[in-house]
Amino acid sequence: MFLSDFRKEFYELVQSQRVLLFVASDVDALCACKILQALFQCDHVQYTLVPVSGWQELETAFLEHKEQFHCFILINCGANIDLLDILQPDEDTIFFVCDTHRPVNIVNVYNDTQIKLLIKQDDDLEVPAYDDIFRDEAEDEDHSGNESDGSEPSEKRTRLEEEVMEQTMKRRQRRAWEARRREILFDYEQYEYHGTSSAMVMFDLAWMMSKDLNDMLWWAIVGLTDQWVQDKITQMKYVTDVGILQRHVSRHNHRNEDEEHTLSVDCTRITFDPSLRLALYQHWSLYDSLCNTCYTASRFKLWSVHGQKRLQEFLADMGLPLKQVKQKFQSMDISLKENLREMVEESANKFGMKDMRVQTFSIHFGFKHKFLASDVVFATMSLMESTEKDSSGTDNFTQALDSLSRSNLDKLYHGLELAKKQLRATQQTIASCLCTNLVISQGPFLYCSLMEGTPDIMLFSKPVSLSLLSRHLLKSFVCSSGTKNRRCKLLSLVMAAPLSVEEGALQVGWHPMCASCTGSFFGRAFEKAAESTSSRTLHNHFDLSVIELKAEDRSKFLDALVSLLS
Repeated sequence: MFLSDFRKEFYELVQSQRVLLFVASDVDALCACKILQALFQCDHVQYTLVPVSGWQELETAFLEHKEQFHCFILINCGANIDLLDILQPDEDTIFFVCDTHRPVNIVNVYNDTQIKLLIKQDDDLEVPAYDDIFRDEAEDEDHSGNESDGSEPSEKRTRLEEEVMEQTMKRRQRRAWEARRREILFDYEQYEYHGTSSAMVMFDLAWMMSKDLNDMLWWAIVGLTDQWVQDKITQMKYVTDVGILQRHVSRHNHRNEDEEHTLSVDCTRITFDPSLRLALYQHWSLYDSLCNTCYTASRFKLWSVHGQKRLQEFLADMGLPLKQVKQKFQSMDISLKENLREMVEESANKFGMKDMRVQTFSIHFGFKHKFLASDVVFATMSLMESTEKDSSGTDNFTQALDSLSRSNLDKLYHGLELAKKQLRATQQTIASCLCTNLVISQGPFLYCSLMEGTPDIMLFSKPVSLSLLSRHLLKSFVCSSGTKNRRCKLLSLVMAAPLSVEEGALQVGWHPMCASCTGSFFGRAFEKAAESTSSRTLHNHFDLSVIELKAEDRSKFLDALVSLLS
């Protein structure tokens, strides 16, 4: 059931209870969790936090805690699957679900006793009507009139014929209704996409209760930026939500000139500024950022000699000495740093990169530390999926959550270093895939499988990292094809990375690059392909377009997928 008043129907109910938080392993979920934790701390609400990376962990954790709790909050997990069927809870258990995954499972939508959905109704949900999906069983009961009432045999026969006709008509109507129901559900569930950031939903709740703080606003900004960085929302949705947050930034960070001169050393200030579409460039060198940002690497085609030459021409056009470009941003001449954005934009326009400027937010911790929202997203994402030795999933989750607090800037800086390593490995792997023709056409989609022994292969054994690689590889492949093959823009990509002999491969599907293609159809397609071929797959991830597949079943699974999508 969709809640209309989050304050009364959610927050005031959980305030008096001890609650359990299930939080998915993504940056937006962490940011929403931080906001909710701050609210709970303010109102002395008792809670337990449990990170979950997939359905199996969610089921296990629920079974472990269901006797101690009756109120559960799920962040970025649970909306797109029948929760009651998966978890089999007691009748007095209540789930509050704040999740960006769409479409919302239809049973969750119409269950008004145990499932409470913290989802903005202004999202374009297009939920089917109740009567189109659910039918009263009483309507289908046979009302046979066989009872003896002393009537003449001819009258009984006539009445029996009428009842047979009536039952035949009812069965025909039932079949037509079921066929229509299947069609409606197919249209509704066919594409997987994302709605409003959960961090924004939680910040909106804090704002409605007049408990919103600058830290909470920053977490909402990072949550939205995570969706944008991962291409989970359209550019139009991003711009709209940025506009909403910009008004809050003006309200929280409005200072006159006199106040600017009296800022304390440890103050926190958020600003809304145009920036460059270059990953981590303020914490890296401009050269490294240009080489390892998907937007510039794919436009220059840096995997080729010609692309490297174009990059040198671009730097020459800006008039920047190579020594300045290759040293850390903080060490560049102040005069160059002050005019860098304008210089890069001007040259980028000449080289066909019209979208080099992006509207984003930055945060200043005192006078020394400044981060763009995208910097924090990359750092937190890398901490979450760290493959460092002796680090468990729970450890990574805790490190990533801690990095969002200004008291743990050392962890954030460590995350930035991991992010640089991840971005370098991503571009090197893309270059290798394109130069060795690993991206092959399967007809209705492109396919690429990373081989055992690929450098940094372990970095892509995690769902977000592999999704990032597949997305950037598809963009680069489209750019490499140029005008020779316009059909590439209409093709999606399936990408696989080996896990282990026992586990097989991690596989993700990514929708085409064309502007009108916003939803992924791979979730349902993977399910049907696995079902029709009895392939051994594990659908354990909250994103349905991410699965694990046994290596021996890959051939028949791909054949079925080709057949389905042709």
